[in-house]
Amino acid sequence: MSNLDQILSNMEPRLVETLKAWVKIPSVLGKAEPGAPFGKDLRVMLDRALSDCAALDFDTADFGGYIGHAEFGEGNDEDALAILAHLDVVPVGDGWTVDPFGGAVRDGKIYARGASDDKGPAVAALYAMAAVKQAGIPLKRKVRLILGCDEESGMKDIAHYQKVTVMPRSGFSPDATYPVINIEKGLYVLTLKGKPDNEGLRVLRFVTGERRNVVPGMAQAGVEGDEALAQRALAIAASYGWPATAHAENGQVHLQTTGINGHAAFPHLARNAIGQMLIILRDLGATGAWKQLADAIGTEYHGEHLGIAVEDGASGKLTCNLGIIQYEGDDIVATLDIRYPLLANPTLLPTLARQHLPGFVVTGQDSKGPHFVPEDSSLVQALLDAYHEVTGLERKAIAIGGGTYARALSEGVAFGALFPGEKDIAHQADEYASLESLYKSMRIFARAIVKLAAKED
Repeated sequence: MSNLDQILSNMEPRLVETLKAWVKIPSVLGKAEPGAPFGKDLRVMLDRALSDCAALDFDTADFGGYIGHAEFGEGNDEDALAILAHLDVVPVGDGWTVDPFGGAVRDGKIYARGASDDKGPAVAALYAMAAVKQAGIPLKRKVRLILGCDEESGMKDIAHYQKVTVMPRSGFSPDATYPVINIEKGLYVLTLKGKPDNEGLRVLRFVTGERRNVVPGMAQAGVEGDEALAQRALAIAASYGWPATAHAENGQVHLQTTGINGHAAFPHLARNAIGQMLIILRDLGATGAWKQLADAIGTEYHGEHLGIAVEDGASGKLTCNLGIIQYEGDDIVATLDIRYPLLANPTLLPTLARQHLPGFVVTGQDSKGPHFVPEDSSLVQALLDAYHEVTGLERKAIAIGGGTYARALSEGVAFGALFPGEKDIAHQADEYASLESLYKSMRIFARAIVKLAAKED
């Protein structure tokens, strides 16, 4: 391994330069165009990524702009070791103090949307492959880096890939945390539709949220009222310790609440600005549907007062994120992103929610069932070995609420790239990746490739 370790050290400056180039491309979902099903920016991003892979002497393939891959080694496609990462990023959102697509490096961190989710880990995996290739380690199977363009918006890239080529059976996705994630909770979406009763406080508009899988960090609403009402709203927000603004203009009070952006799979690490606004509206005198939403959901993230709280010993508690709300004078439409435990029955969720939201039409959609790989599998054990050898940290498998590309594999797990104790800033303002952590991940991935794909001595 000494030769491999030296090669990995030599790869570090190239990793940084490549990542800087990647994060400067604003690869947010856009309008479909010919050859660019997810928009022109993602077309540019995929082209750049595959060009960089080819420059490292990997065989590359582009599947209609949906997704691409880079590979080396011999063997059949189904038996290849798959490493699945994504190039798309969520919208920038509010609260940034640096250019979200600038790639600034400060104090050993690179700041940009996508730096940690998931371009940084993707680049670390790319250079881990390059190091193994340069070291001339004989392989018994192909190693394939699959780079998708729609992980954040429905994984239509993976569906396309599975239609047009052979998806490997086994591998990992560096799009979560260490050590090894062998359980991913199920994903269920609840849509709530109701009408305000126009009694009490009159809400004129409330449109917030772009993605259900993002905890909104800012919410804006307009209500009928004067400056006295605005001052009451500020006092209510202050009583909860929430930042807010309010001002009256032409008989309308413009309200804004500030929370903390985050990923819907980890809502306890964020603060939902929609929930804050609902509670302020309720306390100002909003009744009916508005009060129901405030009482049943508010800023809770386990569904306690919505009647859907559940947990199991294997995968933990259900999480619930109110990611989108839309109201401009007609129906209130709210969207909940729910991550449910391995042993829960998701078909009961709409019925349970209706009991706490009388008058709302509640519909549900089971987007993805739970995903599970036994901890004693050779895949999980090899990855845990690679992780422990580099870090000295505990070998254990864990469960998360996030849904990764690992689900696309018959035997797939999430593996990195956030280390225990590191702050999870995916989907948040001022997202960053620690360069030292990326170097460490590169070494872990390289050892994992050797353990899972190299020929035995």
